[in-house]
Amino acid sequence: MSKEELRDQHGHVLGLRDINIDMPAGGIQVVMGLSGSGKSTLIRHINRLIDPTAGELWVGDQDVVQMNSRELLRFRRERTAMVFQKFALFPHLTVLENTEYGLQVQHVARKVRTEAALRWIERVGLKGYEDSYPNQLSGGMQQRVGLARALANDAPILLMDEAFSALDPLIRSDMQSVLLDLQQELCKTIVFITHDLEEALRLGDRIAILRDGEVIQQGTGQQIVLKPVDDYISSFVKDVNRGRVIRCRTLMTPGVSVEGPTVDAGLVIEEAARLLSAEGKEAANVINSRGKPLGSISMSDIISAMVPPNPDVRA
Repeated sequence: MSKEELRDQHGHVLGLRDINIDMPAGGIQVVMGLSGSGKSTLIRHINRLIDPTAGELWVGDQDVVQMNSRELLRFRRERTAMVFQKFALFPHLTVLENTEYGLQVQHVARKVRTEAALRWIERVGLKGYEDSYPNQLSGGMQQRVGLARALANDAPILLMDEAFSALDPLIRSDMQSVLLDLQQELCKTIVFITHDLEEALRLGDRIAILRDGEVIQQGTGQQIVLKPVDDYISSFVKDVNRGRVIRCRTLMTPGVSVEGPTVDAGLVIEEAARLLSAEGKEAANVINSRGKPLGSISMSDIISAMVPPNPDVRA
């Protein structure tokens, strides 16, 4: 039965139904959907803040659902860290004390945890604010403290529940850049919850879109934008700037070389168009990260891809 039928007939609210998602290690898995879709419920299952009614949740070779209380406590302390939407900082602790709190709970020696906390405070751009209290910081600065606290634990899994949703657009974009820069170096396994498709496309190596507790579509950002599975997904992606999502490897003509500049296969086509325009060329050669020629891409192909087809227009 549907979510509405379950509520009307039995008075129960469906949280999640038949969720099957593989989240590769070392990448950013975005889970997105509208309010009530089940995305925050899903992330809370990973560290068993919510126990599933049925099913399994594997992290490596361990089923989290089968862990006893001691194993679960250790899993939460050592293998996962969480960044919350509303910061969840202790108001009576300084930036330094908030950042090292997770290590303090693990009984790490004061000198070691302070050194780690100071290092991450500097990495997130808050050097000089170590002795400040949360109410003396802006919202973006408070979220940086939350991120530093999570990173200080050195947990391989980072759970981020709408971590940037409460921030102003410019600060939010800045925090996204901070996260991407750190991820290039750290290669954490990040589960990122959002209701914003632009944010999902910018951050996610893979994206899963939920509706009423079910996965409607999952894949790369390109797959979702170019091949939406139904009208619901199509309505999500219709206004997306495709030039910032589609990459050269998707549009290139394999094995064909041209006279023109070279572009990396992973470059988004908006940047490729900017390069071609600056050099006054109509096409570019596409190469992989090792410099091997793969094919070519033309300005006309880029323009066609950046303008989505209009289903209301008929030839």
